[in-house]
Amino acid sequence: MRVYVPLTLSGLAEAHRAGELGAGPLVAYAVTPALREWYLSDDIEELEYAALNRAALASLRLLASDPAAARRRVVVAADVPDGAVAADPDRGLDPAALGEVRVAGPLPLAKAAAVHVDSADAEADVSAAADALPAADGGDDDAQFVVDGAEDHELLWYATQEISNLV
Repeated sequence: MRVYVPLTLSGLAEAHRAGELGAGPLVAYAVTPALREWYLSDDIEELEYAALNRAALASLRLLASDPAAARRRVVVAADVPDGAVAADPDRGLDPAALGEVRVAGPLPLAKAAAVHVDSADAEADVSAAADALPAADGGDDDAQFVVDGAEDHELLWYATQEISNLV
């Protein structure tokens, strides 16, 4: 199963040093039954893109909680055995948790298929979105508009061999 693990650039640097994304369980995003139902598509590429975007939002939340982190969203795509992934049935239909899964055990960086990172051009919008996130969560429509502005930036694709250049 392909999972999308939200990180920051400093989290990616730590994963690069340690050789793993974490000891687990890790929060990640994947094509879950709830995501399929919400997205209303049978196209696996569209569904995986939706899971990637959910992970990008989670990365934005990580940035909001770490003011020292570089203002670029980071998502690592990795392939893991189906049995290593579990969705929380109590949160399955919670809109905030759509596509959210837990990956058991350590996730070696060698399992990564690709890394998706914002370009430097996105930093101002991502920074503003991270700052606006608490207000958007509180229902402020103007703040939500700022958060949505970060989504206007497509994450760039990098091969795993390029991680050392990113960090």
